[in-house]
Amino acid sequence: MKYYKKADYYKAGVLFDEITPLLRGDSTAEKTQFYNAYANFYQGNYQMSSYLFNTFYATYNNSPFAEEAYYMYAYSMFKDTPPYNLDQTNTLTAIDALQTFINSYPDSKYAENSSRNLQDLRERLERKAYEKARLYYKTRDPSWGGLSNYLASVVTIENFKKDFPDSRYNEELSAMQITAQYELADLSLFNKQKERYNETLNFYNKFVDRYPNSKYLKDLSKYYDRSLKGLEKVAEIEKKIEELKKQMEAEKETK
Repeated sequence: MKYYKKADYYKAGVLFDEITPLLRGDSTAEKTQFYNAYANFYQGNYQMSSYLFNTFYATYNNSPFAEEAYYMYAYSMFKDTPPYNLDQTNTLTAIDALQTFINSYPDSKYAENSSRNLQDLRERLERKAYEKARLYYKTRDPSWGGLSNYLASVVTIENFKKDFPDSRYNEELSAMQITAQYELADLSLFNKQKERYNETLNFYNKFVDRYPNSKYLKDLSKYYDRSLKGLEKVAEIEKKIEELKKQMEAEKETK
C-alpha cells in the first residue's frame, strides 16, 4: 500500500499479485484484490483491470466496494475500446457492460459518466456503419461487374437508417441511396428494371417528405425524372412483347 499511495503501481501490482493467493479467507483479501485491480488500471492494463474488477464484483457483490468495482469493470472495458475504423467487438462488450451498470445502479454517482461513455461508444458504431456505407457507394462501378456494390450500397444504407434513425448522417446517405438505386435500375436487366425504378421513386418521395429543403434535392430530382422515363421505356417494351405474343399466337392459329 505504500507503493500504491506513492503511485508506484507497477511495484504495488507485483506485490498484490504475489500475496493474493496467500490471503484467501483473510479479512484483507477483499481490499487486496480491489487495489490490485486499480493498480493494473492505472498502468493502462485495461484488459487485466476489467477482468480483476469483474472478478471482484462476482466474489464480493455485497462489498461496500461492489458498485465502484462494477463501474470500474465497465470503465476499463470502455478504455480498452479501439477507434471507430477498427474491429468493434470490444466496443459491443463495453456497451453491454455500461448499460448493465446504468440499469443496476441508476442513481449512482458514476451513472452520468457511464451515460457519456455509452453515448461515445454508440457514436463510434454509428461512424463505423457510416463509413462502411460510404465505402460501398464509392466502390460501385458503372459496369456489369459493379452491380453487386450498387445493391450492397442500397441495402447497407437502408440498414443504417434502421439502426440509427436519428443519425446526422441520414440525409447524406439517403441521397447516396437514391443515386445508387437509380444507377442499379439503369444497369439492370429488363426484367428487374421496373421494380428498381419504382424503388428509386419510393426512396425519392420519402426523402422529399423528410428533407423538403435539402441541398441534395436539385441533383436528386434528375434521378426522379430519369426513373419516370425509364418506366415509360419499360412499359413500351412490355407493350411490344405483348403485341409479339399475340401475333405469334395468331400465326399459330392460321397454320
